[in-house]
Amino acid sequence: MSKEYLPLLDIENILPILDKIAIFGGLSEKQLYKIFRILEKTSYKKDEIVFRQGESPTHIYIVESGRVRLFIEEDYTPLQLFEFHPGECFGESSLIGIMPHTASAICIEKTELIVLSKAALHSLYKDDIELFALIILNIARETCRNLAKTDDILKHYALKK
Repeated sequence: MSKEYLPLLDIENILPILDKIAIFGGLSEKQLYKIFRILEKTSYKKDEIVFRQGESPTHIYIVESGRVRLFIEEDYTPLQLFEFHPGECFGESSLIGIMPHTASAICIEKTELIVLSKAALHSLYKDDIELFALIILNIARETCRNLAKTDDILKHYALKK
C-alpha cells in the first residue's frame, strides 16, 4: 500500500523543528524556508512499518510526533537499535548511500513524520548546489555519529556472549 504524502502548511510550527535537526544544522533562515517548501508530511498508525530492512530508500524521515523504533531481524529475532522521538531524523544514511535499508522502522505509537523525498533532495543539486552540499555534509557528520552509537551497541552484544 502506497503512503499519502501531503505538503506542509504550518510553517510557524515546522521551522523550529527543522532548526534543531542535525542534517539542517548551520542553514540560514532563507535556506530553511527553501527546505520547508520541498518537505511533505505523512502519518502512521501504531505498529505500522515505515520501511523494511532490505528495501530501497525513498525518503529522509523526521519525527514530528510519536515514536519510531529502528530494529534489525537476525534469525527471526528482532534486535532494537534506536528509538526516534520528536525532532529526530532517520533514513538519511541509506538515502545518500544508495543502498538498501540495513534495518526496519516501525511506529510504536501513532506518528506524524515530515519527509524529504529522494527526488526533492536531488532537485536541490540542480537548484541550489550550496544548500545541497551543506545537507550532504551534515548527513555525513550525522552518519559518523550514528556509527559511533552502533559501535557501542555492537560492543554491548559482543560482551554479553
